[in-house]
Amino acid sequence: MKLAFFLIFLLFFILDDAQTLTSIYFANNSSELSNESKIKLDSLAQLKSKYTFRIFGNANPLGNESLNKKLSENRAKRVTEYLKNNIEENIHLASSVGLGISKQINDNSSEDLLARNRRVDIFIERFFDKGEKISRSVYPSFFDVKIASMKVKDTFSLPNVNFIGGRHVWLAKGTSKLYLLYEILKKNPTLEVELQGHICCDYENFDGEDLDLKTFNLSFTRADAIRSFLIKMGIEPHRIKAEGLGHLNPVIYPEETEEDRTKNRRVELVLIKK
Repeated sequence: MKLAFFLIFLLFFILDDAQTLTSIYFANNSSELSNESKIKLDSLAQLKSKYTFRIFGNANPLGNESLNKKLSENRAKRVTEYLKNNIEENIHLASSVGLGISKQINDNSSEDLLARNRRVDIFIERFFDKGEKISRSVYPSFFDVKIASMKVKDTFSLPNVNFIGGRHVWLAKGTSKLYLLYEILKKNPTLEVELQGHICCDYENFDGEDLDLKTFNLSFTRADAIRSFLIKMGIEPHRIKAEGLGHLNPVIYPEETEEDRTKNRRVELVLIKK
């Protein structure tokens, strides 16, 4: 019960902004829902605002590809059927698709990583009123705020650190800012940060495809590219975390120009420890 309450609270907090993703995981070669998965689905069914759910089944690449496609479809179907029996009219189930092995989010090099691809992704989107737009202020620049005045959990922007569409490669103008980020972390060895990656444009899925790596976790690979850069420069790995938030918090929606799209292809920084 406490877990279900926490999940409901967390989803309300996140969904207030626009969209989010939650995932249901499965045992190998199985489409059966675990008790933990049912608790998570029960919490989703209790959401009271108007939402659209898009459901995508996935499988790891072990075994026959056609059988994995069917397995992913069965997983999506099982989740859809469970939700249909529990949701109210405020929630619309827009799609239920099995993607087979086409959307791997990692390289499957360990059992833990294989397990992460045995999943159903539920993309949750609140309804926008017709013509509604988002244009929110960016967070304060990490480079303009004094360390002494920063607080743990504060979020900062990294101005000019934006990315090429579909890739985890930052634009040339961001390089000097990343060297400055390195200098700040080097001079303040107690600081620990979380880098949060973002994408633009793909609102049918939570995250985008990394065209270089052929994985569907572009927001993460953007954050991780900066993490790798800082580690290579000499910052201790334990001081930097990388997370992908997909298009959870767009600066601008909908993106109508290339400038809009560039603004959303970004990484932000959260202070974890001072």
